[in-house]
Amino acid sequence: MHKIKNVLIGITGSIAAFKIPELVRLFKKEKFNVKIIQTKSSLDFVSPLTLSVLSENKVLSSTITYEKTWNNHVSLSNWADIFIIAPLTANTLAKMANGQCDNLLLATYLSTKCKTYVAPAMDLDMFQHHTTKTNLLTIEKHGIKVIPAKFGELASGLIGDGRMAEPQEIFNITINKSNPKLKGKNVLITAGPTYENIDPVRFIGNRSSGKMGIEIAKICSDFGAKVNLILGPIAKQFEYDNVTIHKIESAKQMFDTAISLYSDSDILIFSAAVSDYSPEKTNDLKLKKKDDFLNIKLKRTKDIILEISKRKNKDQFIVGFALETDNAIKNAKLKLHNKKLDMIILNSLEDKGAGFQKDTNKISIIDKNNNITKYKLKNKSEVAKDIIDNIIKLKYA
Repeated sequence: MHKIKNVLIGITGSIAAFKIPELVRLFKKEKFNVKIIQTKSSLDFVSPLTLSVLSENKVLSSTITYEKTWNNHVSLSNWADIFIIAPLTANTLAKMANGQCDNLLLATYLSTKCKTYVAPAMDLDMFQHHTTKTNLLTIEKHGIKVIPAKFGELASGLIGDGRMAEPQEIFNITINKSNPKLKGKNVLITAGPTYENIDPVRFIGNRSSGKMGIEIAKICSDFGAKVNLILGPIAKQFEYDNVTIHKIESAKQMFDTAISLYSDSDILIFSAAVSDYSPEKTNDLKLKKKDDFLNIKLKRTKDIILEISKRKNKDQFIVGFALETDNAIKNAKLKLHNKKLDMIILNSLEDKGAGFQKDTNKISIIDKNNNITKYKLKNKSEVAKDIIDNIIKLKYA
């Protein structure tokens, strides 16, 4: 497979252009060569000087420079190993879909032979318009990879689809899918909380958001794996290429689903916060408030990781998680060895910015030989990549 070295980024006139310096930083950090083309309208949103300093290359915005020399779109397209247009506006999208060529970016797009990715960014109504949808389908038919726009608050104040994907996700998709380190592998991941019903209204649960497991699933998919994600009840809707989602609610449902899927898995990552106990009896009707105290008899739930560790074959790699409040390293090592894991991911509620409901995490990775690697606080998408990189290093290096 051709190794990716040269990244060409095209920037169009959207407010989301202010995020592109971060994307450039991510590529440069990993030693990629970066060149940038800007449309004239994008110059109002992000400075060419900023981009030039970060990329260590002159930013191009016209076929003719101020020095009256010609910027050759053919040489740019031949230089690039991948071409990323981000943000992609409705205007440039329409021109791409119809083969129009009125600026350097479009001329380069029409002459490029490398893999091209686009990250749309536009307001809600514009994004949902049937013409926009048709144009996206058209460029996909032409072989362009569309990085889906996200749901969230838009520049207009509206809430909905149309936000450009975050720089880290664009980086992960464009680079990892071009270097599929887990191609042909099957990965099983558990994520989110479990709910153990007391009655039709109340349950025993926890604050897990499932964010960490979801980010791990994304990275595995980006690396070429087929992923089975067993996902507990979370508020966020989630879909991703090559990720099959198995929605569950209780610990028993998660156990049964994991047992049915584990044997075909090469890597098993247990990031879910599974209830250790479940009510011995679930009431069919809502319990009424009668006394000052309510006694509920609990029973132990089945230990998913321990049961699968007993059944694993020698080629399977099992990763557990440990969220600790005290004696963190000691307790994580005990879990690692008692459950016969290959690796355990430790995070502590004592670390500010880490744990449930957060977009960031601070972890330590401990392998079965008791080697410990500690990481600083990072976005969970970056943490997920650190975890998968370590798995690949230990299992496939």
